Amino acid sequence: MTRLWDKGAPLDERVLRFTAGEDFALDERLVRFDVEASIAHAQMLYSLGLLARNDYDAIRFGLLALADEHSRGLWRIELADEDGQTALERRLTERIGPAGGRVHLGRSRNDQVLAAIRLYLREAITALAAGAERIARALDELAERHAGIALPGYTHMQQAMPSSVALWAGGFATEVRDDAQGLRAVLRRVNQSPLGSAAGYGTPGLTLDREATASALGFASVQAPVTAVQLSRGKAEAHLLFELALLMQDLGRLASDVLLFYTQEFGFLELPDTFTTGSSIMPQKRNPDLFELVRGRAAAAHVCLDEVLGVCAKLPSGYQRDLQLIKAPLFRGIDLAAGTLEILPPAIEAMRFRAEKITLDPAIHAAEQAYALVASEGISFREAYRRVAKQLKK
Repeated sequence: MTRLWDKGAPLDERVLRFTAGEDFALDERLVRFDVEASIAHAQMLYSLGLLARNDYDAIRFGLLALADEHSRGLWRIELADEDGQTALERRLTERIGPAGGRVHLGRSRNDQVLAAIRLYLREAITALAAGAERIARALDELAERHAGIALPGYTHMQQAMPSSVALWAGGFATEVRDDAQGLRAVLRRVNQSPLGSAAGYGTPGLTLDREATASALGFASVQAPVTAVQLSRGKAEAHLLFELALLMQDLGRLASDVLLFYTQEFGFLELPDTFTTGSSIMPQKRNPDLFELVRGRAAAAHVCLDEVLGVCAKLPSGYQRDLQLIKAPLFRGIDLAAGTLEILPPAIEAMRFRAEKITLDPAIHAAEQAYALVASEGISFREAYRRVAKQLKK
C-alpha cells in the first residue's frame, strides 16, 4: 500500500496501527465532503492553467464516481489507507492513471481534511439546530394539549409557587430555541475556507486562487493569514461541543423533571408502553429508560468538550498530529446529540399529564396572598410577608 507520504521505505505495521488509530474509520463520514472540496481545488487549478482540461475532467468524474460508490457501500477506507485522503487519491489514481496524482498540487492533507471537516460541520450544525427547534415545537404542542392544567413550581425540591404545564413546557421550549441559536453561531468559525493554507504556511512559489475555492464551496470567507488556519484547529470544534453541552444540559434537566413526575409518588404524567421498557424480574414495572439516558448523555456531552479542549491545550503553533485526536470526541458529541434530538419529539408527543393526580399545597399561594395584602392595605411587602407566615404557622 502506497500512502501519500511514502518515499519507498517500509512502515512498521505496529506504527501504522498506532498512528492511524481509528482515524480511517472516522473518515468514512467525510468522504463526500472531501470529494466536494477536491473537485473545487481541481477546478481552481484548471482555471489557473495548472491542470489540463482532460486531467480535470478525469479527476472530477473519477471523484464523483468514487463518492457514489462509497455512498452505496461498494468500498470502505481501510487501515492500510491510513486515512480518507489516501484512500481517495489511491483509488482515483488506480481508476484514471497519473492524472490522479495531479490533484494534490498546492494542497496538504492538513488543509484538505480541515476543509472536509468544515463542510461536514456546516451541514451537521444546520441539522442539529433544526432538531433542537423540533423539540421546542413539540414542547409548544404539549403546552397546548394541556392548557389549563396547574403544576406546582418547585424551589429546593419543595412546592414554592403555582405554575402550569404551559409554563413548564414553555420555559424549556424557550431555552432549547436559544440553544439552536447558539449552535448556528458556531458557523462564524466554521464558514472560513482553509484551502490554500496547505501545511500551514501556504504554497511558496505557487500562486493559488483561494477566493475561487472558497466561493465554489460556499464558504463566507478565506481564512487568512495562512498561519491562522492551524492555530484555529479545535476552536470551532470546541465551540460546537460547548453549545451541544448546553443543549444536552437543558434536555437533561427536562428529562429529570419527567422522571420525577413519572414516579408513583408524583404520578403527574403517564407514558405509553411504546416509550417505556420492562423489567426482567418485576412483572409490574415500566421503566422510563429513554429519559434516564437523555439525562446521562448530558454528562457524556461535557466529556466530549473536555477532551477536545484538553487535546488543544498548550500545543505549539503549526500542525501537530495530536489534532487528529479531535475527530473522535467531536463526532461522538454530534452523534449522541443527534440521536437525542431524533427521539425526543415523539417521546414528548407521547406524554400525558394527569390533572387528577396533581395536587397543589394550599400554602403555595402564600406569596400571592402577601401581594394582595400590600395592594389592599398599603403595607410594606415585608410586613405582609410576616403576617402571611404567621397565619400559615397557626
